[in-house]
Amino acid sequence: MRRVHLAIAAAFVVAPALSGQQVAQQRTPDRAALERQLRERTAQITRKRLGLNDSQMQQLQLVNSRFAPQLSAIATRERETRRQLRQEMMAGGQANQSRVSGLIDSSLNLQKQRISLIEAEQRELATFLTPVQRARYIALQAQFRNRAEQLYRQGQGRRGGMRRNRPGAEKPR
Repeated sequence: MRRVHLAIAAAFVVAPALSGQQVAQQRTPDRAALERQLRERTAQITRKRLGLNDSQMQQLQLVNSRFAPQLSAIATRERETRRQLRQEMMAGGQANQSRVSGLIDSSLNLQKQRISLIEAEQRELATFLTPVQRARYIALQAQFRNRAEQLYRQGQGRRGGMRRNRPGAEKPR
């Protein structure tokens, strides 16, 4: 479920990497329509808050379609690495030292890759956005991610689905 909410958050921020036909094949028609509406509304919000013209909006969508899948893949790998590290650490004194070391190294490498991608994305954005527009865009992306996380937590609370005894797990409000 968390991936669904993060995917929706990504839809808020990025232009569709998939065509409408691909989305329809992967999702129910109602869901595809909802995702399309979210992407359209997000594009409107982004255009308005950043003050983008048509050309800038098209370029932003193109940049996002190139970087979003890569950033998403890294985020997925980072989550999996953290999950494996948590699992290993739950073994306490029985934790496999070399595995923990490898997972820490992997985590650091993934962070470097993410930062490298973000830097490359920012270099491309700098070719058609002003520094103020880029700063607003970064803030807008953070707002969308925070909202998606908030919706995810609310959804967990409604279902009573928060896992107990999980390190770092928040209790539903």
